Amino acid sequence: MRLQSIFTNSAGILLSRIFGFIRDLLMASILGANIFTDIFFVAFKLPNLFRRIFAEGAFVQSFLPTFISSRHPSVFAVSILIRFFFFLMFVSLLVTLFSSEVTRLIAIGFNDDTIKAASPLVAINFYYLDFIFLVTFLASLLQYKEHFATTAFSTVLLNISMISALVLFRHDDPETIVYALSYSVLIGGALQLLVHIWMIRKIGLCPMLVGGYKYMKKKREALKNDISRFSKAFFPSVLGNSTAQISSFIDTWLASFLVSGSISYLFYANRLFQLPLALFATAASTALFPGISKLLKRKEFDEAKLQSKRVFWILFGLLGGATAIAVILSEEIIWLLFERGAFDHTDTQNSAEVMVMYMVGLMPFGLAKLFSLWLYAMQRQAEAAKIAAKSLGVNILFSILLIGPFAAPGLALASSIGGWVLFILTIKAVGNEIFFDIIRSKFAPLSLLFIIVSAVAAWGLKVIIHGYL
Repeated sequence: MRLQSIFTNSAGILLSRIFGFIRDLLMASILGANIFTDIFFVAFKLPNLFRRIFAEGAFVQSFLPTFISSRHPSVFAVSILIRFFFFLMFVSLLVTLFSSEVTRLIAIGFNDDTIKAASPLVAINFYYLDFIFLVTFLASLLQYKEHFATTAFSTVLLNISMISALVLFRHDDPETIVYALSYSVLIGGALQLLVHIWMIRKIGLCPMLVGGYKYMKKKREALKNDISRFSKAFFPSVLGNSTAQISSFIDTWLASFLVSGSISYLFYANRLFQLPLALFATAASTALFPGISKLLKRKEFDEAKLQSKRVFWILFGLLGGATAIAVILSEEIIWLLFERGAFDHTDTQNSAEVMVMYMVGLMPFGLAKLFSLWLYAMQRQAEAAKIAAKSLGVNILFSILLIGPFAAPGLALASSIGGWVLFILTIKAVGNEIFFDIIRSKFAPLSLLFIIVSAVAAWGLKVIIHGYL
């Protein structure tokens, strides 16, 4: 497995997250942490949840194995495209018609006036999902060709669009700003789609899609088995890939009962938690999955283990180092990134407490992504879904238990506890033999040393910062 693919994904994610932090910095400075940011984050939460589910695994890990093994891959691809797109358009229209009811479901603690203010934004933001599905579908075809750069780097377009809206409307009232942000989300989705269409044409995949559409009616009967296999794999994959995202969604839902600003604290802290998770774990699993799927289809298990081994200890070191740095320097990181304008020191302290609790789950969530690839590549999506359901159940239980005594930090800690359950059960499902074969490596001491050095360096920097201040 070429590490170049991982580095390409990481570079694209890093660029997007840099612009994302610029966006969050501007948002914190212009809007602060109040009811208007809470309204926007609730409106953006639902499409962003589905975006993460689609873009970070569920669709690709169900589509690619079936596409690879299909006797009529082009026809299968077009059939899936049409089915999903029209279904999502129908759902988007329903959300528009019943936006108030949907808003009540995702922010049950909001009062009637806040629901009324938030529901139009929920309807607007949801259409981003239609764009991102088309992007994810085209990205799946590019991944099959082992082309990752377009998808990795195009994610920055959403953040550029939102930054532009914040800059252009920064002097307007908060309600106007959140509306501008919502429309900028759709513009960002459209830009991502255009870039993928351009690359599909450049690589020469358009004739395949045209041919698939042309012969779709003739091959309808032959596709029944492929469609059935995809459907059986996809729906469990949605749950199996979305534990961290659903946990974040539950956090927002429960935080709507807490004091104003709690949703924003969770959002800013979760953004920092998602950076190393996406930069290292998501980038690695995205690059690794097509190759692992092809190897397991050919029953080349030793090579699949070797490729996984190369990635495991890199991930272990990077995720462990990131956890140490983030926990030790939590308040300093939040202060540096967000404490300005309407975002005061109290907001920094509250967000830092939430961030520490999220970071406890970084390692298990990240490594679970690596080992779950084996389940998805072997089309054991149903088993992965059961594991995710158990993890989610633990998360919900601890969220209810911890929200009272610990408020927003308790919700973040519950998410991390669910992450550890997810990791342990995933290892058990993959099998101890495969797990120990993968983790046996001469690079283990180097990864552990990297974590220790990161912790010492972070602590030293903390001492220097407070000594200087």
